[in-house]
Formats: sequence, C-alpha cells, structure tokens
Amino acid sequence: MGHGVDGRTTPAAHLDADAAATIAATLQALATPSRLMILTRLRQGPCPVGELADAVGMEQSAVSHQLRLLRALGLVTGSRQGRRIVYSLYDTHVAQLLDEAVYHIEHLRLGARDLPDAAEADGEEEAGEREEAAGAARGGAAGAAARTRAGAEVKPLSR
Repeated sequence: MGHGVDGRTTPAAHLDADAAATIAATLQALATPSRLMILTRLRQGPCPVGELADAVGMEQSAVSHQLRLLRALGLVTGSRQGRRIVYSLYDTHVAQLLDEAVYHIEHLRLGARDLPDAAEADGEEEAGEREEAAGAARGGAAGAAARTRAGAEVKPLSR
C-alpha cells in the first residue's frame, strides 16, 4: 500500500503517546460525514471552495471551516491561483486512507475478510470455493453472494 518510512514497509509495532494522539486526531477528522464528502470530492481532483460547496451541498463558509481543520491535520493543501485557493488532497496517503475505509465497509457489507496469515487465507479460500459451489447448486442470490465473498474485487473511489 504505502512506501514505508525509514526503509520499513510496515508501520512501527508500537506507538508512543504523541503518535497515538496524532493518529487519533486524524481518524477523528475522518469521522465526520461532511469532511468525508469534501475529501471524497477532492479525491477526484483539485477544487476551489465554491465548487466544493456545490458538490457536497454545504454553505461555502462551512466548507471553509472544515478545510481549515483538514489543512491543519495535513489532509488537504491549498494553492493560490489568482484570487482563489484551489484545494487538493495532501498526498496519495490521504487517498489510500479513503480507499481503505471504503474497501473495509464494502467487505463488511459483503461479509468478506482479508486474513493476514497465508495459511488461514488458503483455508478460507477453500471454504469459499465450497460455499460457492453449494450456492451455485442452489442458484440465485445465494450463489451470487457466495461468488462475491469468494473472490470479488472491490473497486476504489472514482477519480
């Protein structure tokens, strides 16, 4: 997913109190539907405040307020273009956070799981294949649901 930091491909195993507080603040910023709608719109590309307000159905002043918070947390950035500021996601990590949240919700909706251990994944794949075969024999929605859980790919947010 990410490029890692200091040569690591996975995050540090333990968090100190300051890092935990910073991560919690970032996740709290993502816990508000209006901010998620703003970030999702910016996921599609840079946008000035007026267009953002129209896209998410909010007053421009409310969008500006949310952007100040998102900017302070390093989730968005703004660049001046003449008399207006055009906002965009800070970097690809923010897009990945959004995508992962969407993937997770879709997996919950579908009843799918990604297991960290390859042996467990192989066992679940076999179980999924058995369920798919049984569902196919029954036909209809049960078969479609089994096929989805057995190996459907969830698509990222549109760009």
